[in-house]
Amino acid sequence: MADEPVGSGPVRLTLRMGRGLTRPVPAEVGEALLSAQITSTAGERGGFQLAFDLTKKGGISRRLLPDGYFDPKTRVIVTLSVRGTETVLLDGLIVRQEVGASNRPGQTTLTVTGEDLTLLMDLEERTDRYPNLSPAQRVERILARYSGYGIEARIIREQVQQPAREQVRVDCQTGTDLQYLNELARANGYTFCLEPGPVPGRSTAFWGPEQRLGLRQHALNVNMDSHSTVDQLTFAYDGTAREEPQARVQDPRTRDARLLAQPDIGPLRPPLGLRASPALKRRTLSGTAKKEPGQAEAEALARAATSADAISGSGSLDVTRYGYVLRPRELVGVRGSGVTYDGDYYVKSVTHNLRPGSYRQNFTLSREGLIARSGTVRP
Repeated sequence: MADEPVGSGPVRLTLRMGRGLTRPVPAEVGEALLSAQITSTAGERGGFQLAFDLTKKGGISRRLLPDGYFDPKTRVIVTLSVRGTETVLLDGLIVRQEVGASNRPGQTTLTVTGEDLTLLMDLEERTDRYPNLSPAQRVERILARYSGYGIEARIIREQVQQPAREQVRVDCQTGTDLQYLNELARANGYTFCLEPGPVPGRSTAFWGPEQRLGLRQHALNVNMDSHSTVDQLTFAYDGTAREEPQARVQDPRTRDARLLAQPDIGPLRPPLGLRASPALKRRTLSGTAKKEPGQAEAEALARAATSADAISGSGSLDVTRYGYVLRPRELVGVRGSGVTYDGDYYVKSVTHNLRPGSYRQNFTLSREGLIARSGTVRP
């Protein structure tokens, strides 16, 4: 999404729905929309909830709802337009509908709840074999099944090479595609998520490390009087979050086991804080002695990387005051919270709350250490 300022222009929401091929909703549906809540979280399935005014004589209650227009598995695409620049906030499927009837005129509502298109990957359990395929190649093969839904794959090859040897081991999948994709991601310290866009009907399935390099979004200002752009921001330091994994591998000929050295998480998690939090806990990884050395090294690296973020932050903002739309799974700077907690953070999750005349966001941040690595927070 382009960094278009929202303070100098209107923010418009567009809703598309359909059973497969989506179209702009009828005017009566758009006018009945009361609120939209959309959540995007790194490593987790995105979700949404849309609320509509359900008048007794309206077209929704008389025609669209009985005809199945809001039935489960209906595709929903929500786009946001800022000064003519369109961004896809959501591409998902309805999984639930609720009607709240009220004796008060105008208080009867229809609420539809849904999840992003990864739901398609979690509907059918399957058993499959992947002889002589690396983790990245297995991910590519699975995601190819969903290209018909406009899903393109972006796959980053695993950091620790794990040569596949059919004579020694054949990797198998039991469960849904989504479960196996997440299992492969966790085993390599990666994340799997679906990014909607860049145009309606298209999405990018990303399997790789969290993106902690590149340009920063416009900084979040707190405790800076008229220059503050965040309503509130709370930080926490969990000293027990970070773990030191203990993994052993066994020589199949001599049966001797050796302890692997502690992995360098830098390639997966480039440091954002100057003073990294220490690992207070040691975690013994079970079953690594029976695995190939590459698989054991990857599992140790994954455990060390995914437990590294001992620093977390949470807050809320008014988009028109902030001036931009905060995006998840990217970096953002924080200024005004003091030397200890200022600096760059990874945006772990964002929840968009939209109502007529109001656009607010709740967000969570994370990083592995304290104190900014630079004396200046930009932009």
